[in-house]
Amino acid sequence: MSDFRSDTVTRPTAAMKQAMLAADVGDDVFGDDPTVNRLQETAAEMLGFEAALFAPSGTQTNLIAMMSHCQRGDEAIVGQQWHTYRWEAGGMAVLGSIQPQPLEHQADGTIALADIEAAIKPDDPHFARTRLIVIENTTGGKVLPLSYMREVRALASRHGLQTHIDGARLFNAAVAQSPEDPVRQARLLAESWDSVSLCLSKGLGAPVGSLLLGSRDFIQRARRVRKMLGGGMRQAGVIAAAGLHALQHHVHRLADDHANARMLAEGLGRIIAGHPRLAGMATAHPVQSNILFFDIDASLADDFLRHLDGQGIRVTSGYYRNAERAMKRIRWVTHLDVTADDVRRALQAVEAF
Repeated sequence: MSDFRSDTVTRPTAAMKQAMLAADVGDDVFGDDPTVNRLQETAAEMLGFEAALFAPSGTQTNLIAMMSHCQRGDEAIVGQQWHTYRWEAGGMAVLGSIQPQPLEHQADGTIALADIEAAIKPDDPHFARTRLIVIENTTGGKVLPLSYMREVRALASRHGLQTHIDGARLFNAAVAQSPEDPVRQARLLAESWDSVSLCLSKGLGAPVGSLLLGSRDFIQRARRVRKMLGGGMRQAGVIAAAGLHALQHHVHRLADDHANARMLAEGLGRIIAGHPRLAGMATAHPVQSNILFFDIDASLADDFLRHLDGQGIRVTSGYYRNAERAMKRIRWVTHLDVTADDVRRALQAVEAF
């Protein structure tokens, strides 16, 4: 079985399991779990923040961040495809009473600065009060440049707004930009931002957990919100140990996932080029990190997916329509449990189809 559905499907390595087994634990709600405390301190130091908070999921750390930055009736500017807007069950509105203001993306994954600025509401009782700008990096596998991150932060500062990075795959962005020193690059990407959510259970390979980073005062507020949302944990050091191991040992190895994604993209491109009748019916999109999108004509898609499944290759997909035809977009994600051999086997299956 080669599971390309997501980097959330990774299983703990033997070394990670040993770290979990040996974890020193306490009651984290009392602040007494030494492994949780060490994880939070390590992450804060790595990314240049005063403090951090460990929570069960990235959906929760994002919601905690937005509820810590905003009050009822405030507004957060987000992207149409941001996880915080599209994939988190409407939590900011349902649980936080925060109005999302979604904006369209540019082709490179950014939101135009002019569109962000135009969406900021005037100080008028007719409008929700714009309070927060949220950015996602990476977004759909696309890496947002350091220059852009700084421009958004400067724009927010001019308007007195708070800022949050959904950095579920922030280290993927950092590795893509600076494979020699991704920790320093991640610090630069997050520099001067008010908060960052960092997922431990995606490319970093931990079985569960995310971190929220910010100032000490912000994390103090966030801890109260985490409790309100049911995210207080007791002897959480068992899972925190996996996250700590991931930060210490799995950041640089993300480059392997990126290399495997490039191998997959290049191989798919060669297969399409070698079959002229597929012109316009299949496209392998460029890859920047560990996520690749492959479009195939809807008339072929179901047979293609059944073929992959029969070969033990798992992917996710969804339909859309372009100007000419209905297509299915297939998402391939490389990760800790996908090897170069898995990629080669997948390419052989595609070629056979």
